[in-house]
Amino acid sequence: MDLVKPVVVMPCMDMIAGRVVKGVNFVDIKDAGDPVECCKAYCAAGADEIAMLDINATVEGRATTLETVRKVADVASIPFTMGGGISSVRAAAEVLGAGADKISTSSAVFRSPAMIGELVKEFGPGKVTVAIDVAQNPDMPSGYEVYIDGGRTATGADAVEWTKKVAGYGVKTILPTSKSTDGARTGYDLPLIRGIRAVTDADIVASGGAGTMEHFAEAAEAGATVLLAASVFHFGIIGIPELKAYLRGRGIPVVMR
Repeated sequence: MDLVKPVVVMPCMDMIAGRVVKGVNFVDIKDAGDPVECCKAYCAAGADEIAMLDINATVEGRATTLETVRKVADVASIPFTMGGGISSVRAAAEVLGAGADKISTSSAVFRSPAMIGELVKEFGPGKVTVAIDVAQNPDMPSGYEVYIDGGRTATGADAVEWTKKVAGYGVKTILPTSKSTDGARTGYDLPLIRGIRAVTDADIVASGGAGTMEHFAEAAEAGATVLLAASVFHFGIIGIPELKAYLRGRGIPVVMR
């Protein structure tokens, strides 16, 4: 891969009941702080963008908590993406109207793929991220099966084939997360990143598994253009300035703030 475009470093804040949390393999949830304070800290530390996910919104059948979006928007000095419970164009409009720069959606658009085109038409491709949660499944052509409902529900759909369909609607950002590596700090699922890179020119967000600075570099070299992580940033295991310096030393261009 020709690493010309600077990679984006994106801390991720998963939230339950207005608090930032972090789990392992989509379970074993632990508290990680207040989203407003986390946002302030990440902006000051040199993050390029922030991702936020109301992780129980979809399974609880409710919309994203707009109050939290507004509070974070008030302090954010960098773009942030909001996901969770965005099940319609109207819901997306409410989240963007509350101050989010982009929206991320997963389960709703899997169930109603035409909604992807509606979102892109209404807000523009740069405002829409499609998240794809996957688990390894050797019976799938790509070896990965799509899961929805916060990783709870198997769909029987191949992850790479679903990616092709998503990309066909003009989406500019795709966020795949591997259940097997999520929160484990053993490294991103590189075959997954490579498989998705092979079928789309969209920005790919590496998600799930960062534990060392080398893991970030590996993801970028595999084709990711956005490097997302949670626990290593939340708990001070890796500093964003140090990570960017490391990536530059590996020949990977980064945005310096």
